[in-house]
Amino acid sequence: MKNIKNILVTGANGQLGNECRVLADAHPEYHFVFVDREDFSIADKSAVDALFGIHQFDACINCAAYTAVDLAEKEKETAYQTNAEAVGYLANACKQHNALFIHISTDYVFDGSNPDGYDVDDATAPLNVYGESKLAGEILALEKNTDSIVIRTAWVYSSFGNNFVKTMMRLMKERESIGVVDDQIGSPTYAADLAKTIFTILSVEPKLPGGIYHYSNEGVISWYDFALAINEIGGYASCKVNPIPSSAYPVPAKRPQYSILKKDKIKAALGKPIPHWRDSLEKCMQLLH
Repeated sequence: MKNIKNILVTGANGQLGNECRVLADAHPEYHFVFVDREDFSIADKSAVDALFGIHQFDACINCAAYTAVDLAEKEKETAYQTNAEAVGYLANACKQHNALFIHISTDYVFDGSNPDGYDVDDATAPLNVYGESKLAGEILALEKNTDSIVIRTAWVYSSFGNNFVKTMMRLMKERESIGVVDDQIGSPTYAADLAKTIFTILSVEPKLPGGIYHYSNEGVISWYDFALAINEIGGYASCKVNPIPSSAYPVPAKRPQYSILKKDKIKAALGKPIPHWRDSLEKCMQLLH
């Protein structure tokens, strides 16, 4: 693999894409091209091929995704276009141009029935269309380009975009009490930490072997625990957080009960510790205050 200099970042206006923008400023050794769906469709194969032909990319970080989990139940075709077909186009273009392909996937490829969590090789069984489409994307990425690095993550939040942390902060300012599900268990992921890990992957020698990796922050909690921490760190004492079962908050798409991703492989590959979710949450909330 050649030295990485020209890097394409898709989904540039999302949480992870924006965190990559922040990091890009500190890496003048790279030249970045940021694209988002408003200005470029990764689901257009000819457009993807043309873009790679113009820029001769050395790497592509695919942060683009259709993430409307409930809406995907109705918009299956749209979800598959972005989460599967487009991934195949990008992976193939990277293969043709000897470029590193890093693709972001999700814990939703699992059914969430295992309280011990999931390793990279565990059997997948998505519960909803979003998870099915992301799994299809993983398969295409590795079929089209065996050197693809697929990173599954979970419960992503950031100071950018819409996410659980920002929603909780807003509601806790507005309301005297809120109910948050306490029977879905996982590990939050601060998108800034994931972006740093991706940039480490760009720079490591020898290059990481292609395949699937897991990344989230350390520690295991429920959404209710997460909300309690947001309440405490933010000083929203006037708002009480109440635990509720998932059955009290019905949604069109079924969610995994356990979204715990085992991270042994990526820790061994990069040799770097992963921050604890609480420490990263405090960093993010400092930016939002």
